[in-house]
Amino acid sequence: MPQVNLSSSIPEDQFSLERALIPLKEISKKPHYHGSTEHKRVRDFLENELKGLGFETQIQEGFVFDSSSKGLDRPKNIVAKLKGSQNTKSLILLSHYDSALIPSFGASDAGSGVVTILESLRAYLAKRTKPKNDIVVVFSDAEEIGLDGAHLFVSEHPWAKEAGLVLNFEARGSGGPSNMILENNGGNANLVKAFVEANPEYPVASSLMYSIYKMLPNDTDSTVFREIGDIDSYFFAFIDDHFDYHTANDTFENLDRNTLAHQGSYLLPLVHYFAENDLSKLKAEEDYVYVNFPFIKMISYPFSWVIPMLVLAVILLIVLIFFGINKGKLSFKNIGIGFLPFLVSLILGGVIGFFGWNTLLYFYPQYQEIQHGFTYNGHTYIVFFVFLTLGILFRAYHVFSKKTIGTNILIAPLVFWIIINCVVAIYLKGAGYFIIPVFFALISLWISIKQEHPNKFLMLLLAIPAIFLFAPLIQFFPVGLGLKMIVLSSVFTVLLFGLLLSVTRFYKMKKTLSYLSFILAALFFISAHTKSDFSEERQKPNSLLYYQDANSQEAFWLTYDNALDDWTKGYLGETPEKASMYNINTEKSKYNTGYSFVSEAPKKEIPLFETILNDDTIIDSIREVRFTIKAKRNINQISLYADTSLTFQSLAFNGKNVPKDSSGYVFSNRKDEKLLRYYVADGDSLEVRYSIEKEIPVSFTVLEYSFDLLENNQFTINKRPKHTMPKPFVITDAIVIKNTIDINSLTRSKKDSLKPQTIE
Repeated sequence: MPQVNLSSSIPEDQFSLERALIPLKEISKKPHYHGSTEHKRVRDFLENELKGLGFETQIQEGFVFDSSSKGLDRPKNIVAKLKGSQNTKSLILLSHYDSALIPSFGASDAGSGVVTILESLRAYLAKRTKPKNDIVVVFSDAEEIGLDGAHLFVSEHPWAKEAGLVLNFEARGSGGPSNMILENNGGNANLVKAFVEANPEYPVASSLMYSIYKMLPNDTDSTVFREIGDIDSYFFAFIDDHFDYHTANDTFENLDRNTLAHQGSYLLPLVHYFAENDLSKLKAEEDYVYVNFPFIKMISYPFSWVIPMLVLAVILLIVLIFFGINKGKLSFKNIGIGFLPFLVSLILGGVIGFFGWNTLLYFYPQYQEIQHGFTYNGHTYIVFFVFLTLGILFRAYHVFSKKTIGTNILIAPLVFWIIINCVVAIYLKGAGYFIIPVFFALISLWISIKQEHPNKFLMLLLAIPAIFLFAPLIQFFPVGLGLKMIVLSSVFTVLLFGLLLSVTRFYKMKKTLSYLSFILAALFFISAHTKSDFSEERQKPNSLLYYQDANSQEAFWLTYDNALDDWTKGYLGETPEKASMYNINTEKSKYNTGYSFVSEAPKKEIPLFETILNDDTIIDSIREVRFTIKAKRNINQISLYADTSLTFQSLAFNGKNVPKDSSGYVFSNRKDEKLLRYYVADGDSLEVRYSIEKEIPVSFTVLEYSFDLLENNQFTINKRPKHTMPKPFVITDAIVIKNTIDINSLTRSKKDSLKPQTIE
């Protein structure tokens, strides 16, 4: 990664970290989630920045409905174009400008991407060269609530029809290296070749990354470009310091400066390259394995090589085993004994890793409040498990070293790596580069068979590919997938150690190294324990909502927390009831989090929405109804529910039709009552239009959410303690009002409306 350089003397035509930080500070002053006041301020600021660079700018807006998530919103994309000299495919520079709902300042996600684009364009334009291809900037909106800004652009903007390639910048934490990941339909061969030719200085990329990325509960705007527009993307994302993701700690101060510099090190050379090259020639039939490596930057070769390389490795291993037996260096008996320490280490390391995290959750239940699964002391736990596994490894090889004759111990890990590569060749060709260190290990085996005392420095050089390719994965898996996957760190420690046996088998102090590893593991565990609590630097996520039912006239305090703190106990009490005992509609997070506790709350006078019946007609046996929900207070979200027994012939929200399913009806096989989650912006109302058989009575349950519990003058909420913060991924600090609309009870007045009600 590049290192921080805040010098003001950086040439105008180069990416300057110091200059990039200026707009970032402006963007991340406050949370700017979709529909908020700050959201508009940031949009106006970015539009002016693009105009200052000489771009033609537009604000594209329109309603987007996603039938899978049942989400509706009205994104406002910032779209800008710099006209190229030729009538060719355009280059799209993409990032989103909305922050996560409620708590996040959005400095990393994705303010970092926005300023990477702004600063790179400024540096590019400083050369006074006109690009051949149009350069289009899309600062998408509503990415955090459903990728809807990207959906709106790809589906409806005419500029999307001319797009040839997307460079997308994202974040899933606040630090670490930025990984290049491809989003493409078909083969990636030409994309990989182009990336190598563009020659970014610090590439971090592997064909395994996209496979891991698809395991995460996330997509990006690039997914939309690929799925809807068949437009390929490179997207660049950093995922370390995951504990800051979507939280109030995603701030200007917490964004790693080296990480931002790394993003910039990608974009500027890529803009220079793709602004001048034909973007219509990037499609390919063939896929490439690719991975970065020190000094040579990138290794790449076709998928078609994966199986031949595997077959070659198998043949070489078999030949070397019989060669070693012929030389008297190997025997089947001693090879079998050599499997014992490796298998014992692999099994014990796997068991400890598999059960270790759940055991820690038992003793530290507060970790469960961090929903995405990576705690503030997560890196320390990774080191703890690595040293614990190393202690087992050194102990196992010490015990069996007297029974194992030298070179025989090299066979077991090679056999396991061959098996792993067989699985890779069938199911995960993106990890095809796993075979490369195996070839170097086979060379080490050959030298060890030929020489009684091989050169240890040569053995170390032959082990370097394994270290550089596999050691980063020991940290990557639990960072990317959560600490529940710490087992992969333990397993990869054993597997990597196996490839290093050509060096470590000569260690004379294995027993001592085992004790030392266990001691270091204990020290790191103690270090993790000392940081297991919450503090001003390691804040506890907590949540509080006020919920009022206009029908039953009941009011409650609600929380998503499992471990209550003094702040939440101040409202829920010491012994709140379990929320599962109540029939309360819940907006669950992507982690399927529901309300945990409930307690009675005082009733407040909060105005209810107005329901306006626009149309109510019967044609033949079908009743067609159109009504509007108009809020009487500043709200941020409306959720709409109806009984699962209702089968609509048609249904539309704000003019967006819900697609019919295979039965010819809408939502005919709903598993729950939810029809819609509408993210409100600019005081928009919600128009609902449906048709149904005339004799069927219809009623809707409406939940109005406003994210103003802490500021609303009807409440006196204590200031959240400094060692806590709003819980991400759920709706918190909100006022929720529930009411029912009975369509049959609606009567038209002269103005076709109902008088608004008020909860007393």
